[in-house]
Amino acid sequence: MRSSNRIELLIDLGTWGPTDEDLISLDPTEFQFEEELYKDRIDFYQRRTRLTEAIQTGTGQLNSIPIAIGVMDFQFIGGVWDP
Repeated sequence: MRSSNRIELLIDLGTWGPTDEDLISLDPTEFQFEEELYKDRIDFYQRRTRLTEAIQTGTGQLNSIPIAIGVMDFQFIGGVWDP
């Protein structure tokens, strides 16, 4: 299940307020996975999922109670490298 679908199921309709949308993964060590640079993998999954990062964070309401949540999206580098 996509993280956006999980968020829709968890919180009251119309209360989602994303936070930290401008955060992006960096690769200061220039990590290499097999023959691919990690930065290339990040770029690929950003395009594929339309997310900047593997977690969506934000605020909303659950049964009218204010909450803050973070939801991981497994499709963002959550599985095997599959370009």
